[in-house]
Amino acid sequence: MVLPNQLTILRIILTPVFLFLFLSEDPLLKQLSLAVFIIAALTDWYDGWLARKFNYITSWGKFWDPFADKILTSAAFIGFVLVKLIPLWMVVIIIVRDLLVTGLRAYADYKDKTFPTSYYAKWKTFLQMTFLYYLLILHVGSSIPELYSFNKKFFDMLLNQNFIYFFMLFITAITFHSGLTYLYTNRYLIKGLFSRED
Repeated sequence: MVLPNQLTILRIILTPVFLFLFLSEDPLLKQLSLAVFIIAALTDWYDGWLARKFNYITSWGKFWDPFADKILTSAAFIGFVLVKLIPLWMVVIIIVRDLLVTGLRAYADYKDKTFPTSYYAKWKTFLQMTFLYYLLILHVGSSIPELYSFNKKFFDMLLNQNFIYFFMLFITAITFHSGLTYLYTNRYLIKGLFSRED
């Protein structure tokens, strides 16, 4: 159990902690949820850096590290659904797509095959994470009475429901389309993963 894998486990453990704090009515706990999310996200960057620098690459880590990332981001999206910031159906599409592709990649690694990550998929992930941080910071900030009352117009403008809905719709469309593109581009490799060898 090398350090990068320990950080992956930590990220998985921190995910329900984040969600519990985020859904709390206590402004202080909501603030702590932001700190927990940032720490969990940083473990993703740090364990990847350690794995590459010291060659701490294991089959366990190759399987669980991407799943831990999706567990964390999925929990954040679900949290925003529960506080009624974004629609459930969009989140379902994103989670199903990301888990499907991540599962295929993990299975390909298990079979000693490599699925290349496209720039399109990287941009999709960047947009998702940027939007999650945007919503998280603003939602947590608006839960602090002193801060919200002083900047009410600012928070109301940035948390405008129409803006959030259409930006989330854009991210959902990009995520769905990148998933279809991924499946089509790698269709022969995917077929080979599940074909019986003679």
